[in-house]
Amino acid sequence: MPRNHAVIWIDHKEAHVFFFDKSKNEIIRSTSPHPHLHHKANEIGSGNAPLDTKFFKDVIESVANVNQILIIGPSSAKIEFLKYASKHAPRTAENIVAVETVDHPTDPQVIRYANKYFLREDQML
Repeated sequence: MPRNHAVIWIDHKEAHVFFFDKSKNEIIRSTSPHPHLHHKANEIGSGNAPLDTKFFKDVIESVANVNQILIIGPSSAKIEFLKYASKHAPRTAENIVAVETVDHPTDPQVIRYANKYFLREDQML
């Protein structure tokens, strides 16, 4: 049976996945040895860490049966995750209802944020 809502707070190091049913919430960590890099002037390379595709794949698998997914986070990882999902898991990507920028909230703050978001979404339906 598909789950109704999930929120993913994601950055380049980890993803916190929260479900709004009796499912177990998850923290998925990247195994990439590369820290998040920033480009410096007069240096070779883009300054970006390579995508950790296993990390993104694990996050996608955790929300495979969710009808509505909200993605939030502070960095570009949320957009990279959306692009990865669109290319490698289009069915899951279709269920992503929004991508929003938030800083580094606590887990209870993430849940409150998602509850407010999904309450508005449900009322519009």
